[in-house]
Amino acid sequence: MSLTERAPAKINLGLHVLRRRPDGDHDVETVLHRIDWADTISAVSADALSMTCSDPALPTDEDNLCLQAAHALREAFDVSAGARLHLDKQVPYGAGLGGGSSDAAATLRLLTRLWDLDADPDRLHAIAADLGADVPFFLEEAPAAVATGRGDALTPLTDAADRPYRLPYPALVLVPPVEVSTPDAYRWVTPDAADRPDLAALVRTGNLARWRAALTNDFEGPVAERHPSVDAARDWLCAQGADYVSLTGSGSGVYGLFEKVHAARAAREAAARDERAHLTVPDASREHPENGR
Repeated sequence: MSLTERAPAKINLGLHVLRRRPDGDHDVETVLHRIDWADTISAVSADALSMTCSDPALPTDEDNLCLQAAHALREAFDVSAGARLHLDKQVPYGAGLGGGSSDAAATLRLLTRLWDLDADPDRLHAIAADLGADVPFFLEEAPAAVATGRGDALTPLTDAADRPYRLPYPALVLVPPVEVSTPDAYRWVTPDAADRPDLAALVRTGNLARWRAALTNDFEGPVAERHPSVDAARDWLCAQGADYVSLTGSGSGVYGLFEKVHAARAAREAAARDERAHLTVPDASREHPENGR
């Protein structure tokens, strides 16, 4: 029997690095939002744990977060069975899109099904948190969440009508040809907890003018300063008419939000030669012609 799980990427709607913790990690505040750029992971039963990947540059040994997730789950539930995993890698790594974390979460979900485990959500969350700060978010069903603490304390984000928050704007993500490691990004940033805006309240406004003024990612300046291609991607999106542009996460990925779907699609076509680009169009924008379809 073969089972499959999708592993979607995410973007960050604002990211505050507040302070360094005594354990060496950092307290942050950010809004995480899924997009439909995704990897796919499949698994079949086997005697041992093994892994293959469509991208030969990625390790498929114990350095891969998917195998780490598999071993952690097997140990936590005392499973003797194995699995043969295959990762179809589509989301660029080192881009701040959470691809590795999402792959790990998808592996946990996948093997919970394959091994028919009665896994309590809190127990899975604890395993996920040990693997990485972003992994618990990808276990959740909510499309968006406020992440605090190390980034693993999650509160689902809702809109004014108390429905799950969904980004109402098309998002075009560009990934320059550079990888940024999370440890490097944290070494470059200066934590700041003073007078920071409430990210959840700011995001809920949906007001892109206010977002341009106040919705910031603390990694953006340090990363762009060291990698001119990141700054060039920002400039390109602005030139294409993006109404809000930001770094996503701590990596090299940059996204632009557009008020009009046709403008976002035109920008995606202009970037057609760049395979490290992806456009996510929200369902509401597809349904309403007044949004510029």
